[in-house]
Amino acid sequence: MKAFYNRRGDDEMKWKALTKNYELYILLLPALLYFAVFHYWPMYGVQIAFKNYVTTQGIWGSSWVGLKHFSEFVNSYLFWQLFRNTIEITVYSLVIGFPVPIILALMMNELRSARFKKAVQTITYAPHFISTIVLVSMLTFFLSPQTGLINKVIYFFGGSPIPFLTSPEWFKTIYVFSGVWQTAGWSSIIYMAALATIDPQINEAAVIDGASRMQRIWYINIPGIFPTIVILLILSVGNLMSVGFEKIYLMQNPLNMESSDIITTYVYRRGIQQSQYSFASAVGLFNSIINFILLVMVNRIAKGLKQSSLW
Repeated sequence: MKAFYNRRGDDEMKWKALTKNYELYILLLPALLYFAVFHYWPMYGVQIAFKNYVTTQGIWGSSWVGLKHFSEFVNSYLFWQLFRNTIEITVYSLVIGFPVPIILALMMNELRSARFKKAVQTITYAPHFISTIVLVSMLTFFLSPQTGLINKVIYFFGGSPIPFLTSPEWFKTIYVFSGVWQTAGWSSIIYMAALATIDPQINEAAVIDGASRMQRIWYINIPGIFPTIVILLILSVGNLMSVGFEKIYLMQNPLNMESSDIITTYVYRRGIQQSQYSFASAVGLFNSIINFILLVMVNRIAKGLKQSSLW
C-alpha cells in the first residue's frame, strides 16, 4: 500500500512538472508532428520492399516476395559500382569537409577585429544560401571547356582545356570541394558557439603562464569543443550513405556516370522513371540499414572511449 501511494505521489509530481512547463511542450509539438507525419508515418510503406507492389492492388493487396528485390540488387552487375561510388564520395566528403568548419571556427575565434570578423563570417556564410541548382549552374559556367574562367586561365598559361564536368576522374573532387565551399562557413557556427562557452579566464591564465596562441588552441580550445566534434562526427557517419541526391543528379551526365552513379540516383531511375516501386524501396531500405549500422557502431566506439555519445 505504501509503494502504491509513493508511486501515485511520483505521478502527481510528474504531472505538475508537465503542466507547469506546458508552454515549452506546445512549442515542441510542431517538431514532433513534423517527424511523426513526414518521417515515422511513411515507414508504413516500407513493407512494399518485401512485396511485388501493384498500384491497383494497393500495399495490402500486393503479394509478398520476401527478400527477392534485395537479392536482385546485391547480385546485379551495377551493385559494386554503385556501392563503391557512394562510399568514395561520402568518405571523401567526410575527410575533407568535416575538419574545414572546425579549422575555420578556430581561426575566426582568434580574430581580434570585430568588424573584420563579421566580414569574414558574412562572406563564408553566404554560399550556404545559394540553391543547389544555382551552384551547379555556376560550376557549369566556370568549368566549361569553351567559355569557363578556369579553362581560360589554363589556356592562358599554355595548357589545354579540361572537360571537368564530363571527366569521371574529376567528378568526385568537384563535388566535394564545391560542397566544402558552400557549407563550411555555415557549419562553423556550431563550433563558434561551442568556443564561446569556454571560460575566458582559462585563456588569460594560459597567457600569463607564457602559452603561445597555438598552444592555447591545441590545449584549451580544441579540448573545449571536442564533445561537440564527437557528436557531429557520429551524426556525419550516420549519414554516410545519404549522399546529396539533388546535386549529384544535376551534375550527372552520360560521360561521367562511371564515377557519379550512386545508390540514390539508381533508386530514382528505377523507382520514379521506370516505376519499379518495390525494387526501389528495397534498395532505399538497404541504404538506410547500412546508415543505421554505421551510426550504432560509431556511437558505441565513442561511448567505449568514454567520449560524448548520442545515447
